[in-house]
Amino acid sequence: MKKLFSALVLSAIAMQASAAEIVVIVSKQNPATRMFSEQASQFFLGKSNLFTPVDQADGSAIRNEFYHKVADKDAAQVKALWSKLVFTGKATPPKEYPNNAEVKKAVAADPKAIGYIDKSAVDDTVKVILTLP
Repeated sequence: MKKLFSALVLSAIAMQASAAEIVVIVSKQNPATRMFSEQASQFFLGKSNLFTPVDQADGSAIRNEFYHKVADKDAAQVKALWSKLVFTGKATPPKEYPNNAEVKKAVAADPKAIGYIDKSAVDDTVKVILTLP
């Protein structure tokens, strides 16, 4: 029993170590300096158009983790929400990019854009306004 418990603890630690730290980014030209996760979820769930959201690829691990952390929703729930918004003409879904580098490039080029990337991909072309736990 003790060995099983030790194995479970080590497994949990390894999973936490492998999880990427996600940051929400904006262009250097954007005046925003920080944001709460509840605010970020508003932009990525179509509830506000103050910022233009830039999304990671559908099905990517970082996308799934991001929506779980900021909105407590899984990929299917987010997709269903956007389908309803698009169908009713209330919003246009975020443009998707295949990786951190492309998201960062798109956000850096648009002062109204907001995106999320792995913290390790941050450089001086963008500004971090939220770090997700």
